[in-house]
Amino acid sequence: MTETLVADVALGSVPVKLAAEQALAELYTLHYKPLVRLSALLLRDIGAAEEVVQDAFIEMHKGWNRLRDTEKALSYLRQAVVNRSRSVLRHRVVVDRNAPKPAPDMPSAEHGAFALLERSAVIAALRQLPERQREAVVLRFYADMSEAQIADAMGISRGAVKSHTSRAMAALRSVLEPDA
Repeated sequence: MTETLVADVALGSVPVKLAAEQALAELYTLHYKPLVRLSALLLRDIGAAEEVVQDAFIEMHKGWNRLRDTEKALSYLRQAVVNRSRSVLRHRVVVDRNAPKPAPDMPSAEHGAFALLERSAVIAALRQLPERQREAVVLRFYADMSEAQIADAMGISRGAVKSHTSRAMAALRSVLEPDA
């Protein structure tokens, strides 16, 4: 395809490159913040989440002409954000594994910051969950996504989404409601 080709009838007589720019601008305007929130919940770092989402948009822009169904662009972005967030988490594990240990009598500044976050019982309980269960719960209850959307974003079946969510909720109940 060249830039002079015309997009489908829904876009009228708009050149393909301009149609891609308009579609991406609309996706960015409508979905940037929710995608950042999704990534931030998985990464627990807003700066890194913003980078992940921006990288996903850049890659979508580069490959717009290869996108078979432009109606699935948002699903592609969600999946790209979840996958890139996973990559960042894997990278953090490697970095943490190879980081020098601080002296025992001097806690790091990060330790103080994380101590504040750990005071929340819900966040602490979520951290105890396996990664896939945590992702399923965050996507379902924070991002308010349907089972089908979660399955698409995580690259698993709807049954697996139900299973991960159910197990996560049971684990959270046992931690947060020990008397029940």
